[in-house]
Amino acid sequence: MPFIDSKVTVKMSEDKKEQIKAKLGQAIGLLGKTENFLMVGFEDEYDLYMGGNKLDKGAFVSVKVFGSLQSGACDSMTAKICDILQEELGIPGNAVYVTYQGINDWGWNGSNF
Repeated sequence: MPFIDSKVTVKMSEDKKEQIKAKLGQAIGLLGKTENFLMVGFEDEYDLYMGGNKLDKGAFVSVKVFGSLQSGACDSMTAKICDILQEELGIPGNAVYVTYQGINDWGWNGSNF
């Protein structure tokens, strides 16, 4: 039950969203999850500021998963997310924040796990 929500400062084409979604689908395995229940969201052309300055290219990514997370796995996932955003959108890793949250109560299809 992972959810990856990305807010990026650049415009994304539908093609680009599909490419990034596919790469995140592969990367989610680093957290011990599968793409089968992965939900991905994008908000492009989002205003982000870092250090008081507006970013031309930047991203805030929130990763939520059902259950707990291993710190080392999160390190690997952060590296992969930064690689994907650099490759696909030209966003440098030093302009990317990634947060993680393990969630014990997760609902789907009318009930909770």
